[in-house]
Amino acid sequence: MSVRVLVRRLANGADLPLPTVKTVSSAGMDLAAAVDAPVVLAPGKRALIPTGFAIALPEGYEGQVRPRSGLAVNHGVTVLNAPGTIDADYRGEVKVPLINHGEEPFTVTRGMRIAQLVVAPVSAVELREMDVLPDSNRGAGGFGSTGV
Repeated sequence: MSVRVLVRRLANGADLPLPTVKTVSSAGMDLAAAVDAPVVLAPGKRALIPTGFAIALPEGYEGQVRPRSGLAVNHGVTVLNAPGTIDADYRGEVKVPLINHGEEPFTVTRGMRIAQLVVAPVSAVELREMDVLPDSNRGAGGFGSTGV
């Protein structure tokens, strides 16, 4: 199923590729850094990295900004609020909050693939307040209650 997403390239991303998948079956589109100068993330530090584009998602969809596994495994760099959500009514520049959990400084350079964008459907939810919830096999168990 194909979903049409409108995209607007911004001035700071004029020379950068738009988000794209690298293989036919890829779920995520790579996002490139639209930084004017290198950004050095010291261990434990974070920065909001621009991507140089804005999108208009159709109603009923969200954009999920997710980490790139290679950056996470090789450098300890990940998306701070993973996955970050881009709402269908947001029209500003897509930005990625990166954090360096690694032991060495990490430099973000212009055009570097820093995250990925997955477009996913969102369920419309109607909450119904109840005094008692129906029973389940799990009950209130959580936070490790099912074992290691």
